[in-house]
Amino acid sequence: MPVPHTASVPEATTDRALRAYLHGLPGVDEVGARARAQDLSTRSIKTTAKARAIDLAVSMVDLTTLEGADTPGKVRALCAKAALPDPTDRTVPHVGAVCVYPDMVAVAVEALRGTGIGVASVATAFPAGRAPMEVKLADTRRAVADGASEIDMVIDRGAFLSGDYLKVHEEIVAVKEACGDAHLKVILETGELVTLDNVRRASHLAMRAGGDFVKTSTGKVSPAATLPVTLVMLEAVRDHHAATGRRVGVKPAGGIRTTKDALRNLVLVNETAGPEWLTPDLFRIGASSLLNDLLMQRTRLSTGTYPGPDYYTQD
Repeated sequence: MPVPHTASVPEATTDRALRAYLHGLPGVDEVGARARAQDLSTRSIKTTAKARAIDLAVSMVDLTTLEGADTPGKVRALCAKAALPDPTDRTVPHVGAVCVYPDMVAVAVEALRGTGIGVASVATAFPAGRAPMEVKLADTRRAVADGASEIDMVIDRGAFLSGDYLKVHEEIVAVKEACGDAHLKVILETGELVTLDNVRRASHLAMRAGGDFVKTSTGKVSPAATLPVTLVMLEAVRDHHAATGRRVGVKPAGGIRTTKDALRNLVLVNETAGPEWLTPDLFRIGASSLLNDLLMQRTRLSTGTYPGPDYYTQD
C-alpha cells in the first residue's frame, strides 16, 4: 500500500521551507511501486465496462501534433478529427483538447469554434525550456491571447536536479499568473528526473506553485509515461487533495499508443486517486496515434470485426 503523505505544506515560500517540505515527503518504495503498477496493469475489464471505458478514454485524449513540419492544414485536419473522431458514428465522444505549438493556436481555435473543445498549447520554450524567463512568459501570453484555454509548460529540470527548488517554484508561479483564466499543466519530463522520489517531489512542487495538472513528459524524451511514474503522480495528487482540499489533474504523455495502454491507465487512476479523477477535468492522455486504436477497438466491440488499417485518417 502507498505510504500516506505526512509532510505539511510550507507556509512560507523560501528555499529552506521548500527543501524541508519536499525532502520531508515519504520516500517512494521503487520496487513496491513497480510491483503495484504491474499488478494493476493485469486487471481485466468486462466487455460492457470496456465499451464505456473506451469512450471515456476518447474523451480524455489531448490530440496532439508537435512537429516542426506542422502546417495550418494539418492542424485544421486534426481539429476536424478531434470534433468528430468517426464520421460514420456520431455517438463517439469528442476528445478532451487539441494540443499544438503556440504559433498554431489561432488556427486551432478558429477550427474548433462551436465544438466545446479547448486548445492546449505547449509554451515556455518547449520541449527543453532553455530560454530566459521573459521569453517563456511572452510565449505563454501570446498563446493565451490567441485563445488557448490550457498551457502545458516545461519545468527547468536543471534547476530542479541541482536542488534550486525555489527557482522552479517561482517560474511556475509566474507562468500561472501569465495564464490568466487558462489552466496550467506542468510538464515534469520524468525521463530526466531519474528516480521516483524526484517524480514525487517535482509533482508536489508543481502543485504547491499552483499547477492545475501535473504532466509526465514532453513526448520527446524516453522513457516517458510509464505506469510506475503515473502511479506516483496519482498518489501525489491524491495526497495533495487530502492535505489541501484542492484537486489537481494528471496527464501522462508519450508512449501511450494502444487501447490496452489507455485502459491500464484508467485502472490506475481508479485504484490510486479514486473514481473522482475519472473525468477529462482531472485526467488527460497526451497522444496522437492512440485515438485510432481506440476507435478500432470500439468498432470491434460493436460489430465483431476490425475495420481496415486505412479506415480512419492517419494523424
